[in-house]
Amino acid sequence: MLTVDCKDILPIQRELLIYVSDQVAAIPTLKNHQFTLSTFDDHEKIEIDVVITSIKEFLDSIGEGHNFAVICKDDTITVSSVNGKTIERESPMTQEMFSCTHCGFVTRYQVEMTTHMRMHYL
Repeated sequence: MLTVDCKDILPIQRELLIYVSDQVAAIPTLKNHQFTLSTFDDHEKIEIDVVITSIKEFLDSIGEGHNFAVICKDDTITVSSVNGKTIERESPMTQEMFSCTHCGFVTRYQVEMTTHMRMHYL
């Protein structure tokens, strides 16, 4: 499991999560200031180089590649500002999101997440 720290890029965290998880075929789990990527099979391993390349491609596609560095230490990848700048645009999804730790299902509604979580324990 890899963790991607997004403190400096919170407004685009969800967009980045979707892009990277599609590129590396991984199960994403959204957290407050970060997201994690897990494999579909426990015997597989996520290639860190592919994740770093995907993050850089995404940042370049929105014109922010020169403002942020992608740093890897162990199983944590941090996207940090080079010059102290953070991304300040309005996020289209300003509501809190809930993410299933088992499968990556994401919803805005806590009741829906509770019902979903029960399904895993049947």
